[in-house]
Amino acid sequence: MRIGVLGAGQLGRMLALDGYPLAHQFVFYDMSGNPSAGLGEVMIDPGNEYLDDFLSRVDRVTYEFEHLPVSVAETMAQHKPVHPLPRALAVCQNREYEKSLFGELGIPTPQWRIAETPTQLHEAAEALGCPVVVKSTTEGYDGKGQAVLHDPDEAEEAWDGIGHPRLIVESFVPFRRELSIIAARGEDGELAFYPMAENVHSEGILRYSIAPAPQLSKTVHEDAERYIRLLMNELGYVGVLALEMFETEQGLVANEMAPRVHNSGHWSMNGATTSQFENHIRAVSGLPLGDTSARGVHCMVNIIGQHGDATDLLRLPYTHLHLYDKQARPGRKLGHINVEADSYEELVWRVRNTASFLPGSPDFHCSLTRRR
Repeated sequence: MRIGVLGAGQLGRMLALDGYPLAHQFVFYDMSGNPSAGLGEVMIDPGNEYLDDFLSRVDRVTYEFEHLPVSVAETMAQHKPVHPLPRALAVCQNREYEKSLFGELGIPTPQWRIAETPTQLHEAAEALGCPVVVKSTTEGYDGKGQAVLHDPDEAEEAWDGIGHPRLIVESFVPFRRELSIIAARGEDGELAFYPMAENVHSEGILRYSIAPAPQLSKTVHEDAERYIRLLMNELGYVGVLALEMFETEQGLVANEMAPRVHNSGHWSMNGATTSQFENHIRAVSGLPLGDTSARGVHCMVNIIGQHGDATDLLRLPYTHLHLYDKQARPGRKLGHINVEADSYEELVWRVRNTASFLPGSPDFHCSLTRRR
């Protein structure tokens, strides 16, 4: 099957690498003018002048990144199957739509308000009670377009700093840890759930994902599967979906979802029977889904900003190095390392040792390292 991928970054690259063994061919449609996939056929078309040419080369279309014009996906869906459907793309691009959908489905979220002026932002912060998290309703990711208000009087500064005409203001959630669940849904409605991951962020960017998440209660796991099932069924979803959540004393609180393979699922490349990338390709091409069981315990370590010495990293017998063939740049995701272990105690030591070879990598702290 010829699969078209909207976007040509590292996620598209990894989709193709897991799709080639299934005898699929890949055509990447890049609207950024700066593709980095480094394989397959790449069409660079920032002005959307060659949509017909792209569609003539593919049987089905998917996407690796949600920040692309919904109108382009909708146009393509009139001619070829597009998975996930453009509606999923539209919902995930707008935090207001996303939070509204969560509420309609009974998925817990922080209390929130919309602000369209600095005055409304001040009023929302007062009503919700500081601290509050302020985000642009569209366009922001990896901590961009966000601010935390500790006092309503900070509203004007935050408004100017974010520079967006419509903001969502959320109550701060006192959480124990950040979790995510990734699931795949086939064309026939078949569902497959990956073990949940515990995620550690630094400066708004994911740095570590531990899977399966340690010390996870049965109730939390069941709730997470129920929430993501509700979302996928409501959206008629086909492919891999990620749902990020906060674990609190009262249970799970949903943060956001991503209609694609997700950074917190990269561990599955070496730690699951079937990776998230292969299952996404299976789903969008109409094939049965693969087993999502974990093999041992793993931690994904992101390589951000600077490459470590690949020779040193490859000498570690418990690591799997995945580089994206990108030039170093502050804040840029350059690759990741999957660290494997037989126990969580062993995993902590191995992750810390691995991180010591990565310039600027933050200390590894998670639920496993907290004193009890």
